[in-house]
Amino acid sequence: MYPAAIRTQELNPAKLTRLFRTQFERCNVKPGETIALISDLGTRREFVQSSFAAADELGADVYEMCVNSIPSWSKVGVPTIGRCKGTLEAAKQADLIVIFHVPLFSSWLKDVRDAGTRVLMIIDAPDDLEQLMSPEGLKEAVLHAHARLERAREIRVTSEAGTDFTYRCGDYPVMSQYGFAESPGRFDHWGAGHVHTFPNEGSANGRVVVQPGDMVILPYCRYVQDRVEIEVREGFITRIEGGLDAKLMDDWLAEAMADPDDRDPYAISHLGWGLNPQSRWHAMALNGDDPERNRASARTFPGNFLFSTGPNTQGGGTRKTRGHLDVPMRDCTVVLDGETVIERGKLVDPKMRVPREPR
Repeated sequence: MYPAAIRTQELNPAKLTRLFRTQFERCNVKPGETIALISDLGTRREFVQSSFAAADELGADVYEMCVNSIPSWSKVGVPTIGRCKGTLEAAKQADLIVIFHVPLFSSWLKDVRDAGTRVLMIIDAPDDLEQLMSPEGLKEAVLHAHARLERAREIRVTSEAGTDFTYRCGDYPVMSQYGFAESPGRFDHWGAGHVHTFPNEGSANGRVVVQPGDMVILPYCRYVQDRVEIEVREGFITRIEGGLDAKLMDDWLAEAMADPDDRDPYAISHLGWGLNPQSRWHAMALNGDDPERNRASARTFPGNFLFSTGPNTQGGGTRKTRGHLDVPMRDCTVVLDGETVIERGKLVDPKMRVPREPR
């Protein structure tokens, strides 16, 4: 049984297998391939059943590996694979891993991708899987944004609320997701559609103003209620001021400190923007603040600037702290090497804009 939500599920459960088959086809699943399902104690059983049925229809071999934990966005980097003997080796042999919790910032994810295994993360509610499935043109738009971000060396983010924040990039790889994992070693998230990278160490400076209507999606799941002013110096947050939301941010990061001198939770982590036209800023108001209803949509709605703190191992860095905040911000202007790509929260590069599909 699942807890009552603000809205009753609209998707007919019988459609799930069709959706999973469509998604697996986009992931280039072929007859004879092996799919490993990595579930946990909280995984929806209908997702596992639909994966089995869809894989069978496509002629792929499939099995489930259930781990003895419930990883979450607030517990990033949990090594769910590799601690039990043989699990990492098995994962490397799979053609596609379908994982039902967050593997980001874990070392095993890099190991299996280096072995050529494709990885698809499915962590959103059934209604959102249907609504957010990658629309036509999203992959091309994301790859265009990826290329532009890859060429950029200095980025400035401003807003009428008072944000004026700059950072340099190029030392860490650009990462992008468009909703399916079709090529060797690719990781993607069903429902995604965004790009990001990690700033060069020590290069992030300025002021970030989080205003009412922005979100804190990790570890909390809430619209920001009051103004938060954040000062950043040489890659680290040095001041957080405001009301309740500022206290929530600061307390979470302080709690993650390994010792009084640990600054890693306050480091600037991945920074980027969303492009998925199927995502909507107001989805949380419609569907409630259950994290399952806001994992993809809140991070990927077009034109949001995603500010984050803490770990950077996903990009090849060394920070493993669990002091991680994800803060999608509205109404920002983003300028790459003097060229505006987002103005007041709207994508201005026509090659990044994708029409919304009615669903």
